[in-house]
Amino acid sequence: MYQNNPEAKYEGALSMGVPGEIAGLHEAWLEYGHLAWRTLFQPAINLAKDGFIIAPYLGMHIAKNAEMIKNDPGLREVFAPNGKLLQAGDKCYNVKLAQSLEAVAEQGPQAFYNGTIGQNLVKDVKEAGGILTMEDLRNYKVDVMDAISANVMGYNVHGMPPPSSGTLGLSMVLNILDSYGSLDAAKGNLGLHRLIEALKHMFAARMNLGDPNFVNISKSLSEMLSPTYAKQIRQRIFDNTTFPADYYMYRWSQLRDHGTSHFCIVDADRNAVSMTTTVNFPFGAGVLSPSTGIVLNNEMGDFSTPTEISPDKLPPAPANFIKPNKRPLSSMTPLIVTKDNQPVGVIGGSGGLHIIPAVTQVFLNYFILGMDPLAAVQNPRVYHKLIPNVVLYENWTMIDGDHIELADERKLFLEERGHQLEAKAGGAITQLIVQSLQNPVDIGRKNGKDIKNDHIFHGTLIAVSDPRKDGKPAAV
Repeated sequence: MYQNNPEAKYEGALSMGVPGEIAGLHEAWLEYGHLAWRTLFQPAINLAKDGFIIAPYLGMHIAKNAEMIKNDPGLREVFAPNGKLLQAGDKCYNVKLAQSLEAVAEQGPQAFYNGTIGQNLVKDVKEAGGILTMEDLRNYKVDVMDAISANVMGYNVHGMPPPSSGTLGLSMVLNILDSYGSLDAAKGNLGLHRLIEALKHMFAARMNLGDPNFVNISKSLSEMLSPTYAKQIRQRIFDNTTFPADYYMYRWSQLRDHGTSHFCIVDADRNAVSMTTTVNFPFGAGVLSPSTGIVLNNEMGDFSTPTEISPDKLPPAPANFIKPNKRPLSSMTPLIVTKDNQPVGVIGGSGGLHIIPAVTQVFLNYFILGMDPLAAVQNPRVYHKLIPNVVLYENWTMIDGDHIELADERKLFLEERGHQLEAKAGGAITQLIVQSLQNPVDIGRKNGKDIKNDHIFHGTLIAVSDPRKDGKPAAV
């Protein structure tokens, strides 16, 4: 499908995967929901129908993608009405999306997967050059899987199994650091060097992963979770130097996924949600369905293809080749962290390939290095892709005017060990909620009635939404 036009995997209606979010949310609601299904949609319907104010971060992306928006009739109608691009502070409306959401709220997912909304979407996709069919929508099935749980550095992390590589990637990096035998191994400039080396080994390993319903990844999964394997990798890490890229035993080109959105939620009963959702690129495929208001995703870009020549000139990973009904590899890293069977943290992030390094650093900053929650999120980060063999370090000014940059002494320390450095005005966006296990709130009775979950610890909650995106956490 992409042999003669590799870019069609990333741009346009051919880059679209079958949307699964409505089906997934409905499955979760059937299992855990208490509110009426239609009630859950009303805030989103109101925003789409009555309009919302364009925030500075969205305004920046509208400006960056001006040509794409103006070239697509659907995007143009929503983000450039009357031919003029919306800017920060303007009001944005998507009335068609409000109508689609109203239909799904009243009729359930079948309005999308086997009804008028789906039919209109299929029509728009075909007119835009895509190949989505009603059969594709009707045949979509939610795959409910157990979370992967791993014990890392004294905590249990619970997260997405493959084809997400996030939980395995974070676990492998933390197990490598833990194999030094002391939590001090992650501290200071030397800890940062070790982290970078561990990330490089992890990125080489993760490209052996794929959808477990289609490929056997048991060996890779076992190794990435194994403390014994982590110790073997740690013996290949030296405190005084780094190495050329081929030292890290890579075989396949790195998946260069983008985008995503993430949120963390903890309620009064300490039910926790860590959810990453995506249309992939900031405006997905660059196509908005005019009759439904839905932005088409470009999830097909997260697959490998046999004929694609990647920037790193490596062969594509066979485990992630396209097949019908297969799900692509991703970097999603939504996590719930527990200790002694009590929730102590909820973490996740957006930003494609940079998610795993960012979430790992937030975890280390708070749980291992003892930073307060805000500092754990704000602290300058580093990123690596293995190829090019370059450490990307944050050096950018936030929307609120604050500047985030890796300290000069840390840069010098890394350069002395042979790392090539490059400043990056961007990175992943993280969310963090932590619960203190000290000073629990006494909620044994509420309104004179016993609390159902009184066996659950109720400590103090602190939430941080990343200032890199001008985030503002909301809590009740």
